[in-house]
Amino acid sequence: MSLNNIISKSIKDNNNPIGFDVFMNLALYHPEFGYYRSNKTIFGHKGDFITSPEVSDLFGFSLAKQCKQVLHGRDILEFGAGTGILAAQILFELGRLKSLPKRYFIIELSAQLRQNQKETIKKILPELLGRVEWLTELPKRFKGVVIANEVLDAFPVKRISLIKDNFYELGVGFKEGKFDWERFNKPFMDSNVPSSMNLHEGYTTEINLQANAWVKSLYDFLDDGVVFLIDYGMTESEYFHPQRSQGTLKCFSNHKSNDDPFINIGKQDITASINFSHVAQSAEDCGFEVSGYTTQSMFLISLGIEKYLNKEENEEKRVKIAQEIKQLVLPGTMGEVFKVMALTKKQSVKLDGFKELDLTNRL
Repeated sequence: MSLNNIISKSIKDNNNPIGFDVFMNLALYHPEFGYYRSNKTIFGHKGDFITSPEVSDLFGFSLAKQCKQVLHGRDILEFGAGTGILAAQILFELGRLKSLPKRYFIIELSAQLRQNQKETIKKILPELLGRVEWLTELPKRFKGVVIANEVLDAFPVKRISLIKDNFYELGVGFKEGKFDWERFNKPFMDSNVPSSMNLHEGYTTEINLQANAWVKSLYDFLDDGVVFLIDYGMTESEYFHPQRSQGTLKCFSNHKSNDDPFINIGKQDITASINFSHVAQSAEDCGFEVSGYTTQSMFLISLGIEKYLNKEENEEKRVKIAQEIKQLVLPGTMGEVFKVMALTKKQSVKLDGFKELDLTNRL
């Protein structure tokens, strides 16, 4: 049975459209056919999209410097570690800084990705492989640093559209052999829904309800430490801007983006930008303190990413490093699209990554 058949059957069995979050969950995480469960190459130049750690080791090295400030020999936990390259970068640099964590945990549900991560770390840092431990669920108690790089954007989202002053949920129906948007009958009620004022008829956007529960679960297992969330997103006023009338939903395949989640199901990534104001509110409601919010560009500059360039004496390598830094920090590339947020619990240290620019007051 194909993934298309599985999803269409669930719609028929339901006798109604299913929520887009249900569709997205099956498309990405179905145990056998989901995008993130397949043997497909997802990350890097040969995959569908490239993440900051794949652009340059300097991303992980800079993040390691931020970890060192708050780690003090405790543990690191990384969610969804992709190819494992970020873990390798952080461990390598912390080793160089004589600040290794006691253990480096990785939460990864995909067996294929777990294997890839093990191979990456074994190849780069065989002597530290024993320090890395893979988990399939959250630990009961944890002290240290939690890292989630491009994790929230892969959470299944609800899609809603404005019709006559009320938002309605857009579900997924299946008619004449095709998936399509189908509106639910009752208005969609939730505290995260934007005000319909200043928004025109048909305005469509996404709501990430799963983020609330996830942030709460972080707070519950974290005894004492810092959470770093790194993702593409924006504040609420930008997220629900009248001109962003079709939301932020995007699909990626072979480094090309499209806005049709109903093609190549299970073979393309589906993602939505993060409403960081919503995440901050959820975090504060739990008891976290939001201890920093800035662009990826200013986070890396605050941590001295350019010093790696200044130390390099080989001209060829200097040119390569300069190009990598540009891709990570320039506004037209990843620098301003990606944001970094820090959530803290029982921590009072002023985090170095936000010293040049802290935009927390804009949330």
